[in-house]
Formats: sequence, structure tokens, C-alpha cells
Amino acid sequence: MTALTIRRPTLPLPVVAGTAVFAWLVAWIVEAPAADWFTFSVLGLQHDSHLGEATAFFLEDLPKVLLLLLGIVTVVTLIRGFFPPERIRPMLAGRGLVPGSFAAAGLGIVTPFCSCSAVPLFIGFVEAGVPLGVTFAFLISSPMVNEVALVMLWGLFGPAIALAYMAAGLTVAIVGGLVIGKLGLERYVEDYVWELQGRPTISISVRLTWSDRLTDAWSYTRALVRKLLPYLIAGIGIGALIHGYAPTDLVAAIGGRSNPLAVPIVVLLAVPMYSNAAGTIPIVQALLGKGMPLGTTLAFMMAVTAISLPEFVILRRVMKLPLLAVFIGVVSSGIVAIGYLFNVFVS
Repeated sequence: MTALTIRRPTLPLPVVAGTAVFAWLVAWIVEAPAADWFTFSVLGLQHDSHLGEATAFFLEDLPKVLLLLLGIVTVVTLIRGFFPPERIRPMLAGRGLVPGSFAAAGLGIVTPFCSCSAVPLFIGFVEAGVPLGVTFAFLISSPMVNEVALVMLWGLFGPAIALAYMAAGLTVAIVGGLVIGKLGLERYVEDYVWELQGRPTISISVRLTWSDRLTDAWSYTRALVRKLLPYLIAGIGIGALIHGYAPTDLVAAIGGRSNPLAVPIVVLLAVPMYSNAAGTIPIVQALLGKGMPLGTTLAFMMAVTAISLPEFVILRRVMKLPLLAVFIGVVSSGIVAIGYLFNVFVS
């Protein structure tokens, strides 16, 4: 008996990509009206009630953020496939402190590593001979300012807030890298990290087709969205509670202009939290809607991603306490200063 194998015809790549883009656009257009219809018509909640406003916020923001993530991360992963870490390290190793810090901060935007990647990145950069200050500029910029959060902010709030966020994060990363580089703190890096410097590395070059790249990008996007989903649900839930239930007077008392300590308070509140920039955007949306100034809100967002307690624990594996303390102090001071400056000159 001869087995007969039937192969299903595969659609051309442009057809698949075009269909996906069209479906994304339709979903983006209908998600907000659908959330309102389900909240106020199907569930029968009142427009002016706390529960109704909180529910509508949650049901509208969750699909909106997920759509942004699915679209943006897929595109970004395609682009990032041309700039793997092994190509980034040599680009930074041959530069001085000042040009290297600027370049590292800029590269950090297009390489969205989370704090869990801090140790291998730190070791890899030191191993490649990248100066310590340049390494820190990258470590600050990468989790604090990434292209996913930037485009999501642009889509949700407009270009002004998105560019303000990028400018603030880049400033903190560049200044932080320059300060740490000038202090000469190399002796506070753990000894085993320096022992790895100069070790021979193996570079493998693989040529990928566009079909391979799209398949890999979509696989990475699905895995990332699954990983981020609990944080997104938590962040959007907190944002919904703030939007629906938090009194405007309370938000103003804690983070409003009338409180001169608002910026350092929100930075301290952010330290125990752990999230990436995308996970904090729904909270930022709710806080801005309640009247919190832009600088205070951006300070909270940057602090959650750049000086979180889990990141301190992770970085302690590769640096001694004095260097870790300087890193925390420099980044925290930069975020607080940016918050005050934006409150005075922007918002």
C-alpha cells in the first residue's frame, strides 16, 4: 500500500502579511466602540458610575495595548534581527566615553532588553572591552526607553508626550553613563567579570529569508505577549481602578503640583514595583487623566523600569555594593531632576 501525502498550498507571503495588516487595522478601529457597547449596553452599567468608567477603561485599554504590542513588537523584531547583540558590542567598544555614551543610549532604544537581561549584557559588554560608563548608558537606556513603549505612547497620547519621554530617558542614560565613567569605578566590578575579558568568542553568520524572519518575529511576539500578559492585566487593572475610583483630589494631593515632594515620592513608590515600560502605560494614562503633571508621571514610569528592586538584586551579581549604590543614586537623581524640569517647562 502506498501512502498518499497531500500538501496544503501555502499562501504567498504578501497575501499573508497584507491580510494580517488589514485585520489589525479593522480591530484597531472597532475595539473602542465595542468596549463601550459591551460595557453600557450589554452589561447595562451607567456612564457616570465608578464601576462603569472603570470597566469601560479596562475593556478598551486591554485590546488596545495588546494590538499595539502585537503590531509594534513584530515590526521591531524584524528590524532588530539585523542588529543582534554580538554586532552591537563591537560598535561601542572602539569609542570614547562621550561619543560612546551617546551611541549606547541611542542603541538602547532599539534593543528593548528587560532587567532580567542585565547580567549577561553587562558581562558581554565588559568582555568586549566596552568602557564602564558606556556600558551603563546602555543598561539605563535599554529598559527605560524602548521603541515599543515609545510607539505605544505616540499612539495613545500623541507625539508630544512620546518625544518628551524619549528625551527624558536619553538624558538620564547619557548623563548617568558620563558620570559613572568619570568616577573610575572599575574596581567595584566583581573580579570574575574582568577575568572573562579577552576570552575568544565564536561568531556564526546565518542568512535568513524574509519568510524566516517573519516567522521568527511572530513567534517571538507571541511568546513576549504571553510573558507580558499578567503585567498588562495588572497594570490596566490598576489604571482602571485609578480612572474609575481614585478621587482627583487624592491624586492631586500625592502627585499634584501643590505637593513639592511629589516627584521623589512617586519615584520611591516605583522602586518595589517590577514592570517594563509597556506595562506602566495604562497607569500613566490613568494618572494623566486624573490631572497628575507630565513630569511627575514620566518620573514614575522611568523609575519603575530603570530602578526597580528586582533589577538591583540582579545587578548585585556582577557589581559590588559601592558601584551599585552609585548607579542607583545617579539614575534616581536624574529621574527626579527630569521630573521637576518637565513639570516647570513642559506641562
